[in-house]
Amino acid sequence: MPSVAGGRRGVVGLLILLFAITYLDRVCLSVAGPRMQAELGIGPVGWGWVTGIFTFAYCVFEIPSGVMGDRIGPRRVLTRIVLWWSAFTVLTGTVTSFLPLLVVRFLFGAGEAGVFPNSSVVVARWFPPAQRATLSGVNLMAAQIGGALAPLLVVPIQARYGWRMSFFVFGVAGVLWAAVWYGWFRDSPEEMRGGPATRIVGGGHDHTPAAHGAFPWRLASRSTTVWAILGVAFCYIYVYNFFQTWFHTFLVRGRGFEEGNLLLSALPFVIAAGANLGGGAASDYLVARVGNTRGRRAIGSISLGVAAASVAAAMLTQHQMLTVVWLTLAYGAITFQQSGVFGVCLDVGGPRAGSMVGLMNTVAQVGGLLGSVLYGYIVDTTGSYDAPFVPMAGVLALGAVLWLKVDAGQAVGGANVTG
Repeated sequence: MPSVAGGRRGVVGLLILLFAITYLDRVCLSVAGPRMQAELGIGPVGWGWVTGIFTFAYCVFEIPSGVMGDRIGPRRVLTRIVLWWSAFTVLTGTVTSFLPLLVVRFLFGAGEAGVFPNSSVVVARWFPPAQRATLSGVNLMAAQIGGALAPLLVVPIQARYGWRMSFFVFGVAGVLWAAVWYGWFRDSPEEMRGGPATRIVGGGHDHTPAAHGAFPWRLASRSTTVWAILGVAFCYIYVYNFFQTWFHTFLVRGRGFEEGNLLLSALPFVIAAGANLGGGAASDYLVARVGNTRGRRAIGSISLGVAAASVAAAMLTQHQMLTVVWLTLAYGAITFQQSGVFGVCLDVGGPRAGSMVGLMNTVAQVGGLLGSVLYGYIVDTTGSYDAPFVPMAGVLALGAVLWLKVDAGQAVGGANVTG
């Protein structure tokens, strides 16, 4: 049986692959978007709903998936999630009209919901609290790697075989991951060594499945920190989702990019990979130096302020490369603070981290849904692919202010958090 240290390395490796595959499948739709819209006859409003319906389903099933992971363990839940979304990745490549595409993308979102909450359950059960934001940063970095690979893989595949083939190819990767995960992973280090589940030492939180209990929804509803972090999540995902859904269509329709130039669209995801990792490490470093509250706040508020200014700058330039640079800076700043958002959820959620992350991600996806759908309506109304950047900059500025209300030093229920 592997040691705890060896098991943790294996867990990190599998989580990295999981998040890379997750975003490879998700961003595939954005890269293929211009071709799909042309072939299926979908306009801006319709495409807004195609991207938004995924987010809607993702939102609806976030909390149930997180609660399920807390109760029965992430081994079984993540296996189900990955197999489900892999099937609907393949089915995306078979659609021939708008309505079937809506149905498939809704079911895709329903299946993928729960990846972040259940990976947080894995982190909470396998790793000490002092590594929370850093491990979240590693997972989020892997997601950006998947996003960066998407245009590099999708553009050549669809240029040679058509956009449908890319969905067929990527669906297989998830099935292979699920087989390895279910065969090797266990819900706690003790189970991995053949014993019963036990507590993870550190931070005073008991991570045995029996110790989790129900999430204190009433206490959470009265917590200023919970409401503030939900507001932060709503604001940044409103803009973050643009890069998963509209970014490539914007480059083609709003800045005149040719398909071959879409390889440049990998740049924001490459930078974001480093930003997720660096932001998580920086957040944990500041927590160790100045405490949970000031450490998490500083990274979050400054980053979203920079992102708001960068989105405004991208709107004001028509130069292709400068547009990519400004949007890369915006996405990098958003992702630099993202690890801290998950760190706060793990700080205040304690042994019910899956439920807390599920709650946060549910509200976040409401922002993503509104962002995706409103982008299409604003473009259709104004005739401009730049006009939606105005509310995007505004909500990022609001998120920067809301970070100042976050107190990561108090867990839900009132206990002090120690890192």
